[in-house]
Amino acid sequence: MTNLDRRSFLRSAGALAAATALPAWAEAGAAKLPFSISLAEWSLHKALFSKQITNLDFPGIAKKEFGINIVEYVNQFFKDKARDKAYLDELLMRCKDNGVTNHLIMIDGEGPLADLDATKRNQTVENHKKWIECAKYLGCKTIRVNAQGSGSPEEVAKAAVEGLSKLGEVGKASGINVIVENHGGITSNGAWLAGVIKQVGMKNVGTLPDFGNFCMKRSATGCDDSYDRYKGTQELIPYAKGLSAKTYDFDEKGNCVETDYTQIMKIVKDSKFKGIIGIEYEGSKLDEYAGIRKTKELLERVGQ
Repeated sequence: MTNLDRRSFLRSAGALAAATALPAWAEAGAAKLPFSISLAEWSLHKALFSKQITNLDFPGIAKKEFGINIVEYVNQFFKDKARDKAYLDELLMRCKDNGVTNHLIMIDGEGPLADLDATKRNQTVENHKKWIECAKYLGCKTIRVNAQGSGSPEEVAKAAVEGLSKLGEVGKASGINVIVENHGGITSNGAWLAGVIKQVGMKNVGTLPDFGNFCMKRSATGCDDSYDRYKGTQELIPYAKGLSAKTYDFDEKGNCVETDYTQIMKIVKDSKFKGIIGIEYEGSKLDEYAGIRKTKELLERVGQ
């Protein structure tokens, strides 16, 4: 073997060793799961709002701290950067350096797509266009939007169908999905939201069922009117282009207190869902990092 051949062999052997020597988190059984796990940026909202970390730090944290290589952004944490190419290039570089894939951007603060006022609704569609461009630039497949409105359920549904259809056409032209989360108010009524998406009837317009966001009416004392989370998940999952694994508290066995994950994951398995489930820890008893780890462990345990 010549010196050149030997060097080539050593390089190849080193690459193979690096590829096969998986870190501990990658050997925990995640490969057996019928779905992929992503990290929703909102899981770190306290650290982000307090400036302990920034949006640019997020991809590296997801990979290095939690062994997660798919991420979901929240536009609030880079709201003035949707068309800032230098910033987006830096974010893409952080993703590349860490082997992280961008999945979706959760959009808030751009207006309700089910506003009964057509002028305001159309402006909301316009406001979302920059985020569709941003999603495409970052390699995301999807944006999550809000479909609330003020009026009767029938009136809001009609407006939602019109708003989502218009934005869906914009997304379709860019190859981007437009999905709605059960995110409070009428949107947390699973049957209502499923009916809206069915009426839109577009392949790139769907849902993001959140296992914990089924409160339809909230007051200072808590949730006054809840929709059954298991029924709602079952109604929304046929249109799902992602799922949100919401958690708050855990018992001593590592089970989620407010949601029976064995029951809800049975719904997921029965639906044959094979996509991405995003961790969205929102509790206060554990710090954000511990809560994310607990949620990941729970998904890996009950999701097989």
